[in-house]
Amino acid sequence: MTTKLPENSRDWSADSWDENVRWLRKEAMDCRICPHHCKIDRREEVGRCHAPFEPMVSSCNLHFGEEPPISGERGSGTIFFTWCNLRCVFCQNYPISQQGVGNAITVEKLAENMLSLQKRGAHNINFVSPTHYSHAAGEAILMARRRGLTIPIVWNSNGYERIETLKRLEGLIDIYLPDLKYCEDRPARKLSGAPKYWEVATRALTEMQRQVGELELDEEGVAVKGLLVRHLVLPGELSGTKKVLSFLADNLGKQTYVSLMSQYFPAHKAPDIPEVSRRITAAEYNRALEALEDSGLENGFAQDEYLEEE
Repeated sequence: MTTKLPENSRDWSADSWDENVRWLRKEAMDCRICPHHCKIDRREEVGRCHAPFEPMVSSCNLHFGEEPPISGERGSGTIFFTWCNLRCVFCQNYPISQQGVGNAITVEKLAENMLSLQKRGAHNINFVSPTHYSHAAGEAILMARRRGLTIPIVWNSNGYERIETLKRLEGLIDIYLPDLKYCEDRPARKLSGAPKYWEVATRALTEMQRQVGELELDEEGVAVKGLLVRHLVLPGELSGTKKVLSFLADNLGKQTYVSLMSQYFPAHKAPDIPEVSRRITAAEYNRALEALEDSGLENGFAQDEYLEEE
């Protein structure tokens, strides 16, 4: 059985979709597509993310390692974009996100790959780190929909999003899968180069939920629409887990799905930064689980692998 959208009444031929795509392209050309607002001609030079104007990807394939409602049994049709609008010192995929390992791709080829993943049985199309290529992603989604794509689109991002960009994506994105990384500005700036991360990301998640609502699952337990928030527990409680979970429960609702992740390890530059040079401990993750229970959040996924011995 193919995972399908909860409703297929959207008129993909409507001019309003093309207007939104044109807006996204213009903002990307002027490098204002994300909260950094580099304001340079991205066709001629690169901004903080180092990404060119035309999209680059590192892989397009079925992926089985996401949360159960995303991967299902047949896998998520995952498209990893190259570069990223954050510079996380501990990024596990840093060759892709910060060294640009990948290849240029046309929007038309991107749409073809989406349709190919659907034919291979993917439950969804999962755009990983798409923010800086919002213009290309939006155009490819529209092109693929007009050519017969029926499975949901997952926007798998770091949460550092511009509200105006998200609003232009409304209706194109079915499932938002954002991170909520930090609740304090200092670690967000130091570890990810993300000024005002909490303010920006919480506004972005609120907009995401407005668009898609709570996570909806089909009869196979696979997501067809809605919001699923990821939170990676960092050493020394640098991620502010208690405040993050309280925000989700109090502002987005106790039915919000949360993935409480324990797999942090000191990748990339992290081994040389004392605050993040180790894995988290079992005690730290247990405190995160207690915060999850105290928050009243009712849906989510917990994992206790990869923990460091006390």
